[in-house]
Amino acid sequence: MTAAPQQDWNPETYARFRGFRLRPALDLMAQIPALPPGDVIDLGCGAGAVGPALAARFSRAPIGIDTSPAMLAKARDTGAYAALHEGDASAWAPETPPALIFSNALCHWLPDHAALFPRLARALAPGGTLAVQMPRQYGAPSHALLRELAARLYPDRFDYSAWQAPVAAPEVYHGLLSPLGALQLWETRYLQHLPAEGAGHPVQAFTSATAMRPFLAKLTEEEAATYRAAYDAALAGAYPRAADGSAVMPFLRLFFVLTVAPKALEETPETTRIT
Repeated sequence: MTAAPQQDWNPETYARFRGFRLRPALDLMAQIPALPPGDVIDLGCGAGAVGPALAARFSRAPIGIDTSPAMLAKARDTGAYAALHEGDASAWAPETPPALIFSNALCHWLPDHAALFPRLARALAPGGTLAVQMPRQYGAPSHALLRELAARLYPDRFDYSAWQAPVAAPEVYHGLLSPLGALQLWETRYLQHLPAEGAGHPVQAFTSATAMRPFLAKLTEEEAATYRAAYDAALAGAYPRAADGSAVMPFLRLFFVLTVAPKALEETPETTRIT
């Protein structure tokens, strides 16, 4: 048997927890200062959940960028975007300097933050803002169990002996970004009350649309069923369920809002090592 091919994102599955995923985007948006003239970019716009809020907050229709055709189709249905483009955010560059690059729950999927974030900051118009939110949940049971079980059940495909979390500690980003302009950087731990979702654990229902996807992509359907069952059993101890089947899942997210100082961008080296 062969592993199932990597599939496009499923907007319906992702949207089941829309409120939990939208709240951090709105919290990030609330800290963005007044913008200069220029485009508002929703980098990794997904299904466009934040598009209407961006349009209302900044009185200009945003431009959405995403790799997923299915997500872009849903974003188009919102009517909030001036334009939508399919593209790889790790290589994306604007044609003209935008006033805002807004990225909610995307950049943890992208490599080399030491190069990525200064490059995006340099792409902004003078006085423009780079606003980013990334999950930093990798040490929590919801995510650590995914790695531990995959390595134990299928060691031929999963080796995490040299693994590093995709998102570094806040202090690392402070050192990288503070020379580039006025920086706000913070973390928030959200207590998510997840409702019962059929027979499976509610945390599995939440992670299946995002964090679990790269693991399932390497498994056959039979292996995926075994993996899901083992994950479900482990979650029961990490996140006890209430009498109604629900569970509380703390979820840590990192935020930063960088308003660029043009002179600082000119003087800062192209890359800084993140360790």
